[in-house]
Amino acid sequence: MSNNSNRTNVPEAKEAMDRFNMEVANEIGLPLTNGYNGNQTSEQNGSVGGYMVKKMIVAQERQMEGK
Repeated sequence: MSNNSNRTNVPEAKEAMDRFNMEVANEIGLPLTNGYNGNQTSEQNGSVGGYMVKKMIVAQERQMEGK
């Protein structure tokens, strides 16, 4: 049995995460489309995810500092 951990725990957040994904891809110059992006390499797709995490960490640090 397959256990997919890539689902959003809060269904309402899926749309926001999709927008964030597209925003980050745009920032790093990666042409993503809604839906299937199998024409991108693992490295390209991974760079989007890595940059998203980096931006979330910076935002959380700022929030914790009270900014």
